[in-house]
Amino acid sequence: MINEESKKKAAFVAVVGRPSAGKSTLVNLVCGQKVSIVSKAPQTTRNAIRGIVNRNAGQLVFVDTPGRHESERKLNKKLLDVSNRSIADAEIVLYVLDASRKPASEEEAIAEKLKPLAGQCLAVINKTDLPGADPAPAKDFLHERLPNLPERRIFTISALHDSNAEAIINALFEMAGEGEAFYPEDYYTDQDIAFRISEIIREQAIKRLRQELPYALYVETADTELRDEGKRLWVRAFIVMERESQKGMVVGKDGTVIKAIRQGAQKELNRIFDWKVELDLRVKTAHDWRHNDKTLRRLIDRG
Repeated sequence: MINEESKKKAAFVAVVGRPSAGKSTLVNLVCGQKVSIVSKAPQTTRNAIRGIVNRNAGQLVFVDTPGRHESERKLNKKLLDVSNRSIADAEIVLYVLDASRKPASEEEAIAEKLKPLAGQCLAVINKTDLPGADPAPAKDFLHERLPNLPERRIFTISALHDSNAEAIINALFEMAGEGEAFYPEDYYTDQDIAFRISEIIREQAIKRLRQELPYALYVETADTELRDEGKRLWVRAFIVMERESQKGMVVGKDGTVIKAIRQGAQKELNRIFDWKVELDLRVKTAHDWRHNDKTLRRLIDRG
């Protein structure tokens, strides 16, 4: 006879919201590890990034998705497709709103998308720590646009300052159905090494580049090699820009910018991996890659 108390729960949780709502910061918080890269630039997340939470109750797989933004650009359409697929494949949807911004047209579109799914939604009003933040307009918006969303499934949080995370995890387990774990218990993400390296480099590049440049780049991990009896990981990677004229801005005067990107990425990678990382970082171009269907498929689907 099966002991009812021993039954485990498991669910995929799609994390959705408009750009810069703090979805990636929240996923990193609940997973307790660096799973998604984070920056102030909207739409930093370009893939469905999976972070895994294991508890005695079972396993939750959080799927961090690109910020939902309506646009006719090919890249934005691809990112919206990623979000839509993640919502369709998930048992639970975690809807993240920003307490520092009043709901606008992007929020209206998300709520319309989630309205038929209100029974499987949990809402988190994030960034309550920011000056002038006010959760009230977001709560009113949820009551009006998602009237079937129970009040007990609306949370306020500061993902940056680690508040209320465990209560959210417990509520998600209550919503989850019984099932076997999708991943081994020691996993906190399923991203492969090359992808994680590329994302960390991209995060560091975004932090140091301005205006349109963060959106005009992607990172390609070309080679990895374990050296010194497996103690050191050597990596050759490329920051890929759209235009030749952009390469100089990435390199910087006397190589100062790319050096800072390389050093910042190495420091972050050394925190993530057990190996000492040695990064050989270069810059090249792929003309108008944001308009190239083949390149976009390769980049967006590789997460």
